[in-house]
Amino acid sequence: MIAEELLDRVAAGAYHAPHDVLGLHEGRDAAGRSFWWVRARRPLAQTVTAVFADGETVPLAHVRAGIWEGRRSGRPEAYELETSYADDSGYTADDPYRHLPTVGEFDLHLIGEGRHERLWEVLGARVREDDGTRGTAFAVWAPDAQAVRVVGDFNAWDGAGHAMRSLGSSGIWELFVPAVDVGAVYKYEILTPDGEWILKADPLARLAETPPSTGSVVTSSSYIWGDGGWMTDRGVAQPANRPMSVYEMHVGSWRPGLGYRELAEPLIAHMHELGFTHVEFLPLAEHPFGGSWGYQVSGYYAPTSRYGRPDDLRYLIDELHQAGIGVILDWVPGHFPKDGFALGRFDGRPVYEHPDPRRGEHKDWGTYIFDYGRNEVRNFLVANALYWLDEFHVDGLRVDAVASMLYLDYSREDGEWEPNVHGGRENLEAIRFLQETNATAYRLHPGVAMIAEESTSFPGVTAPTSEGGLGFGFKWNMGWMNDSLVYIERDPMYRAHHAGELSFSFVYAFSENFILPISHDEVVHGKGSLLSKMPGDHWRKLANTRAYLAYMWSHPGKQLLFMGQEFGQLSEWSESRGLDWWLLDQPSHRQLQDFVGALGRTYGDHPALWARDGDADAFRRLGAPEWNPDVLAFCREDGDGGMLVSVCNFGGNPVDGMTLDLPRPGAWREVLNSDAAAYGGSGVGNLGRIHADSDGRARLTVPPLGVLWLVPD
Repeated sequence: MIAEELLDRVAAGAYHAPHDVLGLHEGRDAAGRSFWWVRARRPLAQTVTAVFADGETVPLAHVRAGIWEGRRSGRPEAYELETSYADDSGYTADDPYRHLPTVGEFDLHLIGEGRHERLWEVLGARVREDDGTRGTAFAVWAPDAQAVRVVGDFNAWDGAGHAMRSLGSSGIWELFVPAVDVGAVYKYEILTPDGEWILKADPLARLAETPPSTGSVVTSSSYIWGDGGWMTDRGVAQPANRPMSVYEMHVGSWRPGLGYRELAEPLIAHMHELGFTHVEFLPLAEHPFGGSWGYQVSGYYAPTSRYGRPDDLRYLIDELHQAGIGVILDWVPGHFPKDGFALGRFDGRPVYEHPDPRRGEHKDWGTYIFDYGRNEVRNFLVANALYWLDEFHVDGLRVDAVASMLYLDYSREDGEWEPNVHGGRENLEAIRFLQETNATAYRLHPGVAMIAEESTSFPGVTAPTSEGGLGFGFKWNMGWMNDSLVYIERDPMYRAHHAGELSFSFVYAFSENFILPISHDEVVHGKGSLLSKMPGDHWRKLANTRAYLAYMWSHPGKQLLFMGQEFGQLSEWSESRGLDWWLLDQPSHRQLQDFVGALGRTYGDHPALWARDGDADAFRRLGAPEWNPDVLAFCREDGDGGMLVSVCNFGGNPVDGMTLDLPRPGAWREVLNSDAAAYGGSGVGNLGRIHADSDGRARLTVPPLGVLWLVPD
């Protein structure tokens, strides 16, 4: 006999082990002969009959509170339940509680250790066939829950008949639900330690409803990739020694109304016209508030459904790869929002977030901080990085807000943070997490680029983890960005007194593998667009922009430019509207975009600008007999005899007959002139050719607010 209290809990869907009661269970009669109990939950039913695969039918009798049972002799078989009701309606269905667990013991061990590198194949909602039945296996980590139920449009959002089983101390709950297929909307209903039922979206959902709806959606991929050549080549590449110029964009406001699939053709054409090698998407993981630009994530494994289905995103990335364009994705493991339907207080207690608010909450952002020291949380995030690299073939992850992860006192006053075990301010658990993520990503996906948005002087961001570094492939050079923007915003009349702001970056340019970013953060919140930062009238603003970009593309490091700056967007960016593409109808803005295209193509054609970005021996400043504080000149070398000299004049007047000591005697030629008439400039230059004497000394004309790129002829 089963206790009435237990039957009531099973009937209510509030028991942690419903499979211990429901389904098939072996029994023995008084003579010791084996038989099988069949139990099912069918409230309000008139009759319930178990129909076995071998043809035997077993009528079940009502026991209590909608629980029915019967018995059969012989071996256990697959069965279905025929149910009838008083209104003469009825249905036949497979029984979820006859199925074995879909999460194996080894999977549970790996999750407990924080080492399951394909977590998305074990947790979440997975369409599969189990014992001849097609359905969906649900699994979720909720270690403090008293009970967990699956609710959705397939059970009228009443989860009492779909209570999940607890898989012991792992904290994992699991249930296979027959007949649930792609497109079903669901959530988990969790009984908290305080006895409250709460509804939560699936942390491992691979698709979510389009916001403001918050349900998770069962999905399965049928996409067939065509980028095999790209992936093979990527696997043997070293991104630091290859050209990388990145076009950063927000999908929703690039050309509003375009989904993932519709975006492919115009984006590829634009990328080819501009000569960018990579596109970087602002975060595409599901997020509840569009105004967060994707930086407050609620569904880490779900591409936002605002622009289509996951296979639509696969199509976009595949098309970009086949067009020779790499894809970088912004990734946000530093914090997550407090929205009640998502990760926060997931089972009524801190689960994904650190329980101590001194470590678990961001005061400035109103968000939670992950508990990086908890194995399952670390596993959730490491596997998520691998998920995007594996399932979507992305070529790199730009990790957001790394500085906020590294320091326990980040944006906190004295008394608001707790030192680490050594009394320091470093977040040791977060550091280990970043090291593990990078090391695992490079081990499993060689050739990708892990990129840190890190704004402090933390040592060894791009040093290997074997040497105690964080193991990133690149670090955003925020110092270069801040100094160069302060300089370029000055009136040319005063720049001569601040030349160090422009050249100071050369002191540390080779301390890390850098990317030079002019990102979305620099063109919002009252900062204005890049063009609007420039001093002077419209002609001078455009000239300054061309010169600044040419300096940036020739500076050691890779480049990143946010969308709209390539054609001189006048207003600062807003995610709520599209770019001002109409500006391309104006010749001066079209000429700026033409210049950016020439910049990108010329950059790609000259390995001196990218082959040895991190090598100080491949860079040298160039001097002249007469020093001009407005002029900055330097040489880049590729190691195979190729070189390129960049001469930058940020003064408002041309420099005629300037003497410059070039690194090689003989003929040199201009391969780029930012002041060329074709790009809207004044046309000042050297008719394409310069001669250096036997000592390498040459006389040349440097245009106003202009940059020349010179190569040996």
